[in-house]
Amino acid sequence: MHSGYLIINMNPILLQITSLTPDSANVPTAAPVTGADSGLSVFDLIIQGGWVMLPIILMSVIAIYIMVERYIAIKKALPDPEPFMQAVKTQVIQGDLNGAKMLCAKTNTPIARMIEKGIRRIGNPLKDIETSIENVGKLEITKLEKNINVLGIIAGIAPMLGFVGTIIGVIKIFYAISATGDFGIAQISGGLYTKMVTSAAGLIVGMIAHIGYHYLSLMVERVIFKMENYAIEFTDLLQDN
Repeated sequence: MHSGYLIINMNPILLQITSLTPDSANVPTAAPVTGADSGLSVFDLIIQGGWVMLPIILMSVIAIYIMVERYIAIKKALPDPEPFMQAVKTQVIQGDLNGAKMLCAKTNTPIARMIEKGIRRIGNPLKDIETSIENVGKLEITKLEKNINVLGIIAGIAPMLGFVGTIIGVIKIFYAISATGDFGIAQISGGLYTKMVTSAAGLIVGMIAHIGYHYLSLMVERVIFKMENYAIEFTDLLQDN
């Protein structure tokens, strides 16, 4: 009797529990996280960086322009001068100085301009010829090194300017905290990570300019070595004849 009574009276309770259990088909699913909610884009970060990003971006444009322009200019000054020198030697030995001058005029390289100056000074003391060639060489080196020092300046200024932007952002954050009395991790981190973009941008621009400065300087050094080598070779030719 008692066991039957328990079974009869428990059935309504089980029915109530079953009715309260949500159907699996009706359980709401979490909305997928879209890319827009996952973080800021690069453009948004640049905007959040503030006015300091403007000179950093300007310096990056200047650095890239100088690197491309100087690379092309120096590359043109690095062709193999051996065929040119052999032709000049042949004409000088044969006494065809006008032909040698014309050949130098047609060859648009620093070495050709140095040799042309030396040919025009043939007849003067060898010391004067060497001085003339050296003076032209100095002018050509100055032309090749044009604006390369600007890369060195940008490499030093860009990171410091980036740090200045970050410090200004931190000052603004703590000023807002002192003015409102609202101090929280969300408030500090939310403003600080956007200001750190100036430091990152400054370091990136500085590294690019630093690499460009040293790479172009190495290219200029190779041109200088060739200029000195062939200038000595030309003066030796005059001395032997």
